[in-house]
Amino acid sequence: MAAKKQKIPATGSRQAAYLARNRAALIRAAQEVLADIGPTATIEDLAIQAQVSPTTIYKYFENKEVLFSEALAQIWEEWVVWAYNGVTPGENLEVVIDTARKLFRVKKTHPLFAKILRNTSGHPQFILNAVRGSAVPVFRSLADRGLVKGDEFEKRVIALAHSLAGILNAVHVTEEFSPKDADVALGIALSLWGVSEAKAKKIVSRPLDFAPLNYLRIVE
Repeated sequence: MAAKKQKIPATGSRQAAYLARNRAALIRAAQEVLADIGPTATIEDLAIQAQVSPTTIYKYFENKEVLFSEALAQIWEEWVVWAYNGVTPGENLEVVIDTARKLFRVKKTHPLFAKILRNTSGHPQFILNAVRGSAVPVFRSLADRGLVKGDEFEKRVIALAHSLAGILNAVHVTEEFSPKDADVALGIALSLWGVSEAKAKKIVSRPLDFAPLNYLRIVE
């Protein structure tokens, strides 16, 4: 009679990998719920999308707001990496603004991300947190090198975040702005950083270089 095979207990690294996979799956499900429903979705909506119980979600995240915030932050960060296309963020103002302008064109390049932007733009705190989180180190680098004004730095960041959130709402929610209209509005907002009108117009008129999309998970 063959010996019974004993179950091998999971090692610490295996357990950590298992938990990481589950957490990543929940974040992915939350991104899909944000795209389909938005931040008003319930924990039950999340559980159905993730095919788990609400109790399982609470094992990994304190509440749905924490999960949604992390889901948005992650897809935003992945998009930023794509948008910079290997260029160091904050290397020059032109590249920073090119990246912002690509946000106005995500319907064509990143449909899932575009839907999330549409659904979260009506809840500006999500967008404001994402913009401020990525803008602070970038504009600090630009200010330290004298490329933009650095006095009253935090106030300038807050004003820029609100400006960009409003422009994104006009592009993705109300559709009052075309991407080109949004470029013009962004150029106006650059005055917040002491950029002249002539220079701003030149920057927002630059041709955009789009990276390949095939290696990104966030492209649907």
